[in-house]
Amino acid sequence: MNYDTSSTTRTSVPPDIAASTQRRVRVATGEEHPATSPLSVHDMTVAYHRKPVLWDVDFDAPAGSLIGMIGPNGAGKSTLLKAALDLMPKASGRVMIFGKPYRQQRHLVGYVPQRESVDWDFPVNALDVVCMGLYRQIGWCRLVSRRHKQRAMQALEQVGMADFAKRQISQLSGGQQQRVFLARALVQDAVLYLMDEPFAGVDASTEQAIVNILQTLRTAGKTTLVVHHDLHTVREYFDYVILLNMRIVAHGPTDEVFTPDNLRKTYGGHLTLLDQAAQAIAQQGET
Repeated sequence: MNYDTSSTTRTSVPPDIAASTQRRVRVATGEEHPATSPLSVHDMTVAYHRKPVLWDVDFDAPAGSLIGMIGPNGAGKSTLLKAALDLMPKASGRVMIFGKPYRQQRHLVGYVPQRESVDWDFPVNALDVVCMGLYRQIGWCRLVSRRHKQRAMQALEQVGMADFAKRQISQLSGGQQQRVFLARALVQDAVLYLMDEPFAGVDASTEQAIVNILQTLRTAGKTTLVVHHDLHTVREYFDYVILLNMRIVAHGPTDEVFTPDNLRKTYGGHLTLLDQAAQAIAQQGET
């Protein structure tokens, strides 16, 4: 029996639906994000008690950049870092480190948490804390060798804390504690560093010392993502910014993205703060 197929009706898929389907396939397979990116976030949503804290966050961190993540309190900045490190569950989406899941790339990532999340009364000294950054290399339940202690001391020297190596961590000032935790991250010799408010509660000299270290990391080709709150120093410190308020408002090179309009979209009604930031931007443009 012969069938005439010339009159068969074909149902076409609307272009917008086809494009949406293709994008979902690319996201699911990771093809939408380059494997060369140190940190790729794929349509990530995170929720507390079924209430979204982050919604459809999607970006690629450029390699060798010093990145500032900016947004109001409660915007989800710390949550983003923790979700990227598998420290809290995701409702949907994925995070890739150089094209692979974090669990396969842990050795490439260094993390500096918020000071408020650390138990500073734990009975360890500064050198012990930095050596904790080497536990993956040392192995659990093994003694710290002389070689490992030397590496830890080098990291303490890098942050100006070598003279405090034997000082109990609880006896250090807030800025000194922050330097020690930065040394713990540095000793890992990571490629990607995630830092949650490293400038919070530190004095001006410590802040400048940390900035110098971050700039050195960038020069060495490392990528650093920093949660930051001081809008007046964003242009000075960072070459790339992410503006976040539950969703990404904008991200890109600082000169292009850090604008009064984008800040208003990010911060909403905090007009006084934004006017100060806009004035700082204008003044920097004149110099």
